[in-house]
Amino acid sequence: MGKVLVIGAGGVASVAIHKMVQNSDVFEEIMIATRTKSKADALKEKLDGKGAVIHTAQVDADQTGDLIDLMMDFGPDVVVNLALPYQDLTIMEACLATKTDYVDTANYEPKDEAKFEYSWQWNYKKRFEAAGITALLGTGFDPGVTGVFSAYALKHQFDEINEIDILDCNGGDHGYPFATNFNPEINIREVSAPGSYWENGNWVHTKPMEIKRHYDFEGTGVKEMYLLHHEELESLGVNIPGIKRIRFFMTFGESYLTHLKVLENVGLTSIEPINYHGQEIIPIQFLKALLPDPASLGARTIGKTNIGCIFKGKKDGIEKTYRLYNVCDHQECYKEVGSQAISYTTGVPAMIGAALVMTGKWKKPGVYNVEEFDPDPYMDLLNQWGLPWVEDFNPTLVD
Repeated sequence: MGKVLVIGAGGVASVAIHKMVQNSDVFEEIMIATRTKSKADALKEKLDGKGAVIHTAQVDADQTGDLIDLMMDFGPDVVVNLALPYQDLTIMEACLATKTDYVDTANYEPKDEAKFEYSWQWNYKKRFEAAGITALLGTGFDPGVTGVFSAYALKHQFDEINEIDILDCNGGDHGYPFATNFNPEINIREVSAPGSYWENGNWVHTKPMEIKRHYDFEGTGVKEMYLLHHEELESLGVNIPGIKRIRFFMTFGESYLTHLKVLENVGLTSIEPINYHGQEIIPIQFLKALLPDPASLGARTIGKTNIGCIFKGKKDGIEKTYRLYNVCDHQECYKEVGSQAISYTTGVPAMIGAALVMTGKWKKPGVYNVEEFDPDPYMDLLNQWGLPWVEDFNPTLVD
């Protein structure tokens, strides 16, 4: 079918590339480009001869000119950005310059401010329309599959959706006193930020971890979960008609929260530069270097994830509730692709979104979130590629 350029070679990229190799009818050639070429070379060595033709390259994703040169040389049909969210805009600029479709899993966030929102990328809509290319934003699990679940629920179960609760439960245990399941810098910035939720057209702001609930998750049991701000609240508030409230909850264990509080108290989660022996360092980046690499957690992580959405709305004038979710086993993921379920549940949707753009099923000029496309082909591919979904027509609600 065509050629894909994957920028990044971490845990999520590794899963996405494994799945692209399995799906070589669509992804005939894969270029893995990253700042540290040895990581790309290691993936190539592992996957060579199993499907797609694999190439590797070194690239600094902060440098639009370098990205343009690489894209002009390789000629990809689509670029899948699995680098850092700080680099979204430089990669989008390179896609515009080369008229190449763009896919990512997380919205832009500036390095010097813990603030992630879609406005920066949505501002590219007219430029992508003029160039005749597609930008598909946020095709991980959350954001990503949760948006597709919302579009599917609206299409097949509701005339209007009034409330959405997104629940993200990781019931896994990696055995470390403290570690993050994806990029530590991004993870800690996200969970230590003030919370918020969307209600009646406005943002309601909360203190970090202020709102706590309990939920009994299939496959993991009863867990404590906390209300966070998350980017899909922003896009779903715009794209789901009739919506009155959207909330996002994520589970955390007591040990994780205790360690995080201590790290905050001693300043190690700060994004403000400090001077250390004449060298400027950023504490959270130093902390990232100390913590286990999330890509190394797969072999030792046991347990399951349970991620999905609870919907309240109306069908034929009658109020109804409905839930869609996925349960994913850490060890089964490791057996298949050498990664834990957090990387798996993001990497598989990244491949699916890229495949839908590549094949033209999800392709139109402009910048779009996943819920703006027909959800059915995506839902079919989730079942096909390892993330089967479950329906619950009488779900337990969150108060």
